[in-house]
Amino acid sequence: MLEVFELQCCIQNYLWGKKGFASEVSRLSLAGQHIDFIDEKQLYAELWMGALHKNPSLVKSSGQKLSDWIKSNNEVLGEKSRLQFGDQLPFLMKILSINSALSIQVHPSKDYAEELHKQYPEIYQDSNHKPEMAIALSNFEALCGFRPYSEIKFFLEEIPEFQMIVGYDLIDQFKKDTTNSQHLLKDIFYKLMTSEKEIISQSLNSHKKKLQSLCDDKRNVFLAKLFNQLDCWFPNDVGCFCIYFLNYIQLSPGQAIYLGANEPHAYIYGDCVECMACSDNVVRAGLTPKYIDVKTLCKLLNFNGAPAESKLFCGVKENSYTTLFRPPVPDFALACIKIPADEVCELLKRDVASIIIVIHGQGKINASQELTLSPGKVFMIPANVIIQIHVGFESLELYQAFVNL
Repeated sequence: MLEVFELQCCIQNYLWGKKGFASEVSRLSLAGQHIDFIDEKQLYAELWMGALHKNPSLVKSSGQKLSDWIKSNNEVLGEKSRLQFGDQLPFLMKILSINSALSIQVHPSKDYAEELHKQYPEIYQDSNHKPEMAIALSNFEALCGFRPYSEIKFFLEEIPEFQMIVGYDLIDQFKKDTTNSQHLLKDIFYKLMTSEKEIISQSLNSHKKKLQSLCDDKRNVFLAKLFNQLDCWFPNDVGCFCIYFLNYIQLSPGQAIYLGANEPHAYIYGDCVECMACSDNVVRAGLTPKYIDVKTLCKLLNFNGAPAESKLFCGVKENSYTTLFRPPVPDFALACIKIPADEVCELLKRDVASIIIVIHGQGKINASQELTLSPGKVFMIPANVIIQIHVGFESLELYQAFVNL
């Protein structure tokens, strides 16, 4: 009979990560024994948990790649998962620690991901889609989805640099023609994102000077703090102007956003748990030194305008301990489990495999063997295995990722 077992997981040291002990990734990785020490000069961006071919987790007791172990023990996945996805784990769970903005990006649908991979395999190296969900562990900032058209029209009218870049006629048409808003916004956004670098640089510097002259209330309206921060991280980057097109969202711990296909977004700052389909398919347009593909991005983008609060993704209570975040894709779901101190409880039985990570607290697992739960520890739970958790003297918080079937 398959039993619960511990995973050794890998980290990513991307340039946007938090440094040293400031990073939740480094703290959890050290506590969970995924790394031996924290380098105060190193950037710690992501902790990966799963069987993605690039940097899969390891079975801690043997050092075997989780992907290889699953091939030899495919019953761990559960019948439903194997029928849908074959003998592989179709999701990847991560902890992210973000100190500077990630690129403005979009993830293609499954069909379009296959097309991009076929046409440009050197750029888009896999054919899978990449829906993803982020649940904040700290105060968390992101750009997500296009603003309501009324808000975009306000910024286009009040920021004269846009009229110089895009042209007054196109902006005026967007303001007046309410029956063709998506198409006109697409034209405006494409023209902005493909403008000459020199024009963008001049416009950004002009706008920055005007922001400095405004009173505090006006500076808040025009998101001066955010604009200046992005401009500091990515000087002369057209992505700095995207804050006037995309919703600026500030999440409190426990709040979530879901990013389906074609949803423009950029994480800006904070720590989160993230879960996604196994893919690296990203189409970028700004706030990055990496390859930018504006033409493809604008072809994919969902140009629907909607308020920031509509982008929040709410979980549902499964029981008194468990809140389930279940997106509209079969690849993954994510559960937040919070158990009070000194409690004994059974985790909900899943008929598919799952991975759990402990964020806070202490406890023990009894599933025919005894395993210790503590921050940063990561475990694989086979399908249909029931585990009982004995919580220690402080409450326990963990996250569980599994196939959404």
